[in-house]
Amino acid sequence: MNKDEQVRKYRVYTTSNMDSIEQLKQLDPALRLEMKAVASVLPFRVNQYVIDELIDWSRVPDDPIFRLTFPQPGMLEDDVLESMVALLKRKARPEEIRAEADRVRLSLNPHPSGQLEHNLPRLADGTPLKGLQHKYEDTCLVFPSQGQTCHSYCTYCFRWAQFVGMEDLKFAQKEMDEVLTYLREHPEISDVLLTGGDPMVMSSRVLRKYIEPLFAPEFEHVQNIRIGTKSVAYWPHRFVTDKDADDVLRLFEEVREAGKHVAIMGHYSHPTELSTEIARSAVCRIRDAGAELRCQAPLIRHVNDSAEVWARMWKEQVRLGAVPYYMFVERDTGPKQYFEVPLARSFRIFRNACKQVTGLARTARGPSMSATPGKILIDGVASVEGQRVFVCSFIRGRNPDWIRRPFFAQFDETACWLDDLRPAFGEDSFFFEREDAAASRRSISRAAS
Repeated sequence: MNKDEQVRKYRVYTTSNMDSIEQLKQLDPALRLEMKAVASVLPFRVNQYVIDELIDWSRVPDDPIFRLTFPQPGMLEDDVLESMVALLKRKARPEEIRAEADRVRLSLNPHPSGQLEHNLPRLADGTPLKGLQHKYEDTCLVFPSQGQTCHSYCTYCFRWAQFVGMEDLKFAQKEMDEVLTYLREHPEISDVLLTGGDPMVMSSRVLRKYIEPLFAPEFEHVQNIRIGTKSVAYWPHRFVTDKDADDVLRLFEEVREAGKHVAIMGHYSHPTELSTEIARSAVCRIRDAGAELRCQAPLIRHVNDSAEVWARMWKEQVRLGAVPYYMFVERDTGPKQYFEVPLARSFRIFRNACKQVTGLARTARGPSMSATPGKILIDGVASVEGQRVFVCSFIRGRNPDWIRRPFFAQFDETACWLDDLRPAFGEDSFFFEREDAAASRRSISRAAS
């Protein structure tokens, strides 16, 4: 298939025109109404490529990509779903629906892991930067205001609050000048991660405004430019047939020519997303431009909670020259009760997937929780002094001294997140909790004196 034959016009569907999706008409009307009720609370956006090329409609509603992109009734608690369905049935006023939806949203932990409390940086003069996050000392996240949507939304998305119109919950950085000022003030930052939403919804012209300034000699300390994107799966045309696809790839080449590294942090949740010719072409073109493609996704019940699925995905990524990078634990936000997988089962899936691949695919790390203190890895399950425990460690930590320090948690077959875990061996807290508490006491003491 040549490039001209791969050209496809981008067409998107949201809650407002969901009923016009032809394939949905095969579903029971009651199910469609429940889907619309969920989409009134949580974001919904899907494009024609995903509908036509990635979903096997003969398997719906059990097709994994369908569950990954279309709202599912189980994503809301039964009483909430019934309430939203009732509003739609009686054709309630939009503002009434919106008010109830906002009430529900605020109950769904919209910004987990201390993103608002702990990660927002300030300039030296005290100016807060709501479009940045600086959790780990060497890495700064930038949320370009023009990139705060996606080609399609994932139903599990832990940043769902970015897309529902609640401005107080949104990260967005309008001024690159403030980013540059912050980078000047923080020479310890070596990695800048453009994220969202999806920065690859931006035109190459806008993307350049965020990347080209980092070529200046004063930003020599910024060595790695990362772009977090789902476009590689949901709209690979971005790198192949879009009108500015060639300019995007040229920009990647310019990053290399400037002596820096560009890494595309590709979100692949299922091997189906790599099954089309244009998806594979996108990988090749990204690599040919000198960028590295690292692949990551959470472990998602109903979508990819199978060792065989992960092994197939990792093998295909390696075959195409991409790097398996992370298996995340689904975060404690939004419709977590529908998607979460217990940590014990997550580890078994990860381990059994690793057993099916060679060392080239074992670059993947997981299962990893991006929790408030840092990225915490479930390294294994062991028996120590007659007690069954999770063996854990930090991949990244708010305190760099925590990295790779093993610690133990009581084994719990039902635990799904760090907050569910309890210290092993009679300890009343984990070491990082004690050190955090001690640091807070020292800070208060200094302030008082």
